[in-house]
Amino acid sequence: MTRAPSSGQTCARSGKMKAEGGRGAPMSSEDLFFSGWAGPARTAIVGVAAYLALVLILRASGKRTLSKLNAFDLVVTVALGSTLATILLSKDVALAEGVTALALLVGLQWLIAWSSSRSSLVSRLVKSEPRLLALRGRLLREAMQRERVVEAEVLAALRAQGVARLEDVGAVVLETDGSLSVLPHEEAPMSALRSVTAPPGVDLAPAR
Repeated sequence: MTRAPSSGQTCARSGKMKAEGGRGAPMSSEDLFFSGWAGPARTAIVGVAAYLALVLILRASGKRTLSKLNAFDLVVTVALGSTLATILLSKDVALAEGVTALALLVGLQWLIAWSSSRSSLVSRLVKSEPRLLALRGRLLREAMQRERVVEAEVLAALRAQGVARLEDVGAVVLETDGSLSVLPHEEAPMSALRSVTAPPGVDLAPAR
């Protein structure tokens, strides 16, 4: 004698069939390329409003907000672009929520920059120190290995600055934002290196 399936088993099978049918439903080519005017209209309206709001927020926060003086500034700049893109394309994010997120990012960046300019402790926590990679035509191999910089990258920075010979270089510095600064050779002490971290045993004073 065959036993009839229980009501719970019947509901479970029905739900499984519906779920499988929903997952297997193909998307039409019309929905793939164009699903109506509501989406583009929302993107245009929200995009203009969010862009104007971002301009006003950046204008109120000052020029320091978009400067790339360290790695933290770069992260904030990328986060602002990602947030703006999410506001434009995601229907789940309301305009007010997106503008709030933009204002929050700018506000945090302003707070960190303000605190860093007044507290050396905050500055050390947020920013890395620039490191000396070459001095008076000589590559500092230990510092390069610690910062994971190869000789070819240093030479590329020299070429970008129009320097033909390593011997003509006074110093090469890996800045806090990851860029390489090239200083020309000087007989006098280079005061611009006062805040730069040099490897142990390296004397920044000019040779006599």
